Amino acid sequence: MRKIIVLAMALAFTSVSVVSCKKDISKLGNSVLNLGGADDANAIIDFNNNFLDSYKSTSRHIESILKYADAASAKAKGEKVTMMPIVISSMDFAFGKIKDVPSGFGKDKAAIEADFNIYKAKKENIEKKFEELKSYMNSEDYKDDKGAKADAITKDIETEAQALFTSGENVVAKIKPGTDAAEEIVLKDHPMKEYIISSKNVMNSLDSNIDVLDKQYSGKFNEAEVQKKYDELAKTVEANSKLDFNVKDPQYSYKKSQFESFNKTASSFLDTYRKLIRDAKGTGKISDSGIQQIDSSYESVLNSYNSFVK
Repeated sequence: MRKIIVLAMALAFTSVSVVSCKKDISKLGNSVLNLGGADDANAIIDFNNNFLDSYKSTSRHIESILKYADAASAKAKGEKVTMMPIVISSMDFAFGKIKDVPSGFGKDKAAIEADFNIYKAKKENIEKKFEELKSYMNSEDYKDDKGAKADAITKDIETEAQALFTSGENVVAKIKPGTDAAEEIVLKDHPMKEYIISSKNVMNSLDSNIDVLDKQYSGKFNEAEVQKKYDELAKTVEANSKLDFNVKDPQYSYKKSQFESFNKTASSFLDTYRKLIRDAKGTGKISDSGIQQIDSSYESVLNSYNSFVK
């Protein structure tokens, strides 16, 4: 599992979203943002939403292109390839919604723009290289050069993909402080603030666990480290589940069932997590099936969370 996939599954915040600790808002508001009010805050949140949605969609699309390129390179050199991987056209609607980087990011705006422009350029370059490789394979031109061009294009795609992943990771890191501050402004008097903040604590802990699992999946399983992270997550899930959803505003009454659903999926994630720990103890490593099950369970929690906060 590539690290980028974990990052790309970062929280897809919506217009009513999570916030940073209140004690930090003044510092963030003054030093990170140049907010003129709710409009600027919403512009930042919209950029955050759209970029994370784009990054998630694009990362998966590029993963499939990389698999295709590997298979194409092998087939072009005469190796047996039973079936070429299928690459479905990218459905990245969120990317088209991004017009520019909001001015509310203040002094960080230029740095975010620089990484975003790299992301955009690499995204376009990879698509062009992929189309070139498909044409080469479909016409069977590899019979003329013994796969030399397939190797060259594959290396180009891999280089461009790594640059895209790096720039995307940079954007995610750089927009987080500003987004947290903007969300604090948007949620200042929101009736569900307590539940959204508590649920964010669950997601933050979950993301921290995913990061540890991702690193250990590529290396050696460290039971003590994983168990400690699990215990932290279990504690936040328990605290969130104990909250009595009591929002008096009737327009949010339907959110109670979504809040409860989020807690149920978080508890199910813990079930899957315990199984992974148990299995990894015996083998000394995290299995492919184990990490895939964790990924699938994470997606369920994330989707449930987004349904609740939007």
